[in-house]
Amino acid sequence: MKKTLLLFLLLPFMAVASHAQESRQDISVSVAGIFPPFITGNAVQQTATYGLAGLASYRYMLTPRSGLEINYQYGQNAQKYYTSFNNVRVHDRMQEFSGAYVLNANFKNWNPFLEGGPAAFMFGALDDASTTQLDVKSQTILGAVYGAGVAYELSPSFDIRAEYRGLLMKTPNFGLEPQKTGRFYNVYNPVIGIAYHF
Repeated sequence: MKKTLLLFLLLPFMAVASHAQESRQDISVSVAGIFPPFITGNAVQQTATYGLAGLASYRYMLTPRSGLEINYQYGQNAQKYYTSFNNVRVHDRMQEFSGAYVLNANFKNWNPFLEGGPAAFMFGALDDASTTQLDVKSQTILGAVYGAGVAYELSPSFDIRAEYRGLLMKTPNFGLEPQKTGRFYNVYNPVIGIAYHF
């Protein structure tokens, strides 16, 4: 574990040293959609509005075909809970902190890739008219991300990326036990953005 953490911390320094040889790292900014599915569990029906998010990523290629990536995503939507005795709506912000292993291929200007890894999702309620419950709490849920996409190289420094990402996690309930489904779900997270190689 200590060796892995040390390697992760040294990646930017190793990248600077290798920059003279080839471009192995990039940063990207993207627009993402948040599409949660409908879930039922423990006599609770949970659904959510669709939302938009911003995604920032840093990728370091260990070899031409494999790399490591860290991601931060921020978005907002509203969770809705329906039970036999009440309905609750929580306007929330979701933050994703994730790391992934990336498997890459090269076909001229096209670079398809697969990725997957662990993630932490932080949900915080926004105190506004869209939140109908007062005693909601922030919540952090451990989960995973996976995805498949393609990058099209515009130049040696820039490419456009389109990707389907899946966010796997337990459904949030904001500390409200009557609204707990106890289920896992897969949030659909399509992404399009631009990357800069350096």
